[in-house]
Amino acid sequence: MNVSDSIRYIGVYDDTIDLFEGQYPVPRGISYNSYLILDEKVALMDTVDHRATDEWLSHLTKTLAGRKIDYLVVSHMEPDHAGSLQKIAELYPEMTIVGNAKTFPMISQFFPLDLSGRTLVVKEGDTLSLGEHTLTFTMAPMVHWPEVMMSYESKEKIVFSADAFGRFGDPESTEEWTSEARRYFINIVGKYGAQVQAVLKKLGGLDVSAICPLHGPVLKDNLGFYIGLYDTWSSYRPEEEGVLVAYASIHGHTAEAAAYLAGQLEAKGEKVCLMNLGRADLSEAVAQAFRFDRMVLACSTYDGGIFTPMDAFLHRLQAKSYQNRTVYLIENGTWAPMAAKQMRAALEQMKNITIAEPVITIRSAMNDTVKEKLAALI
Repeated sequence: MNVSDSIRYIGVYDDTIDLFEGQYPVPRGISYNSYLILDEKVALMDTVDHRATDEWLSHLTKTLAGRKIDYLVVSHMEPDHAGSLQKIAELYPEMTIVGNAKTFPMISQFFPLDLSGRTLVVKEGDTLSLGEHTLTFTMAPMVHWPEVMMSYESKEKIVFSADAFGRFGDPESTEEWTSEARRYFINIVGKYGAQVQAVLKKLGGLDVSAICPLHGPVLKDNLGFYIGLYDTWSSYRPEEEGVLVAYASIHGHTAEAAAYLAGQLEAKGEKVCLMNLGRADLSEAVAQAFRFDRMVLACSTYDGGIFTPMDAFLHRLQAKSYQNRTVYLIENGTWAPMAAKQMRAALEQMKNITIAEPVITIRSAMNDTVKEKLAALI
């Protein structure tokens, strides 16, 4: 997966990890991407998670072929990228570490390193010449940490994009990019849409031939497609027309209603995603909520409130700045249905959410009366 003759990929694919950031299931693993620019000067673009240090060092040593590293560019201090920083700094004591004003305080918080005389602090628009290759630095605060920066290499027209444009999974897999990139973006970067928009504007005037993210594949073809999706996601616009039917059911009756509704919508030609919040990966449920322009929430009343899987889902939606959507509500309760009232209260904390009528109340089990109510919703 080398980028070019001069820019080499030396990352590591980790298929042993089950949870990324301690919460996101990654059944197809994830890569920790690192790159080496070989010129008159050698620049190492980020390190890798401590889980992968030994394999990464093997790739690095082989690619260096006896050369020394002149610069380590630290794009992002999160441990999945900076986890091997101390090790490489000790192995190459003459190496200069390149970061911005917010990078170095974080390094001192993570590692007991004395970097006296070994740092180069850069700011927006600063350049670093390696010979034929020149890096120009762009600050990308809160995409998705405050110290994040990107680099543009002008000779080969390559953007080193930090966590932006990343994806879960094997970087060399031929699987379609969008699904796991969407789940990655919405859950990890999605709260910071305004900051992503600011960076997209900065990058908009550049002639770009490839994007090198810190996770997932190097992007070389049809870059407008990937940039367009990032523009959509970070603007909180629906990606496509369709309906997420998300339900939280205790004994199966609410699930039956949700499945019936989904089937009827599909019969009318709607694109529908049906998800059981009690079993689904919440990060995928959130990604599907952002994907579509409409959502149906079907929930049982539990302890006088919202059944816990729905409560967790709504909390996650609010945390990721869910907005600009239309939502329909279905509640179920045998003696005192309260789920719709409390789902509405949670949704009203979010921006530009239209709660559509009718709100459907089910009293215990599915029957013909419930089907008539659902027909009105459909």
